Amino acid sequence: DMDRVIQLLSGSSVYALEEELRNGFITLSGGHRVGITGKAVLEGGKIKTLKYLSCCNIRISREIKGCGDEVLPHIIDRRRHTIYHTLLLSPPGCGKTTILRDLVRQISNGVPALNFHGLNVGLVDERSEIAGSYQGVPQKDVGVRTDVLDGCPKAEGMMMLLRSMAPGVIAADEIGRKEDVDALEEVLNAGVKILITAHGVSPADLAERPGLRRIIKAKMIERYVILGRSRGVGSVEDIIDGRTMRSLGV
Repeated sequence: DMDRVIQLLSGSSVYALEEELRNGFITLSGGHRVGITGKAVLEGGKIKTLKYLSCCNIRISREIKGCGDEVLPHIIDRRRHTIYHTLLLSPPGCGKTTILRDLVRQISNGVPALNFHGLNVGLVDERSEIAGSYQGVPQKDVGVRTDVLDGCPKAEGMMMLLRSMAPGVIAADEIGRKEDVDALEEVLNAGVKILITAHGVSPADLAERPGLRRIIKAKMIERYVILGRSRGVGSVEDIIDGRTMRSLGV
């Protein structure tokens, strides 16, 4: 059964997926992702690929338009006609990527009800989960002013967008590595707004991680959106002002 699943996932060409297997997952058209486990093949102390594939976890990507409506009024800076530097955080499986996608769509298109005109958004979609691009064309609605870098590592992608696409906002999913944070600091110093996600339960939890500690303690993030499951997946548990660290009373 597993052999048949892998053949279907890879279009009968497992060798073409070596780069993705190195990361432990395969991304399918539409943004769906299949986690894979097996025996790691090492080269120079680093994972080259996986063999003897034994288990898979199929994650179906869902597009839920409007799921970011509760968050939007709190992250839009109406006075400056932009957004606040925003970080969405939660444990895995609480809807960060789905809400991020909808926020990108609405910030890109504009929100007439909030008298907010759209901004150019640069989206680094490293795992092809947000825009679900297929042959360079997003399969999900990420807005009319959104430029997508598909399958590109976040750190490199943020710098490419900053240099070439004149973004008002740069968005990325699951920030955590030191090189990601170094690139974020360059974006922040250039005056471009950031919209990112990270695994965690609170800003204090993120501040304990070496990679994120600098931007958390320097109060570079202006809004923390904490997601959970209290009222179902994607529940907005709290929104915190990153400068005062006070709840905005959501």
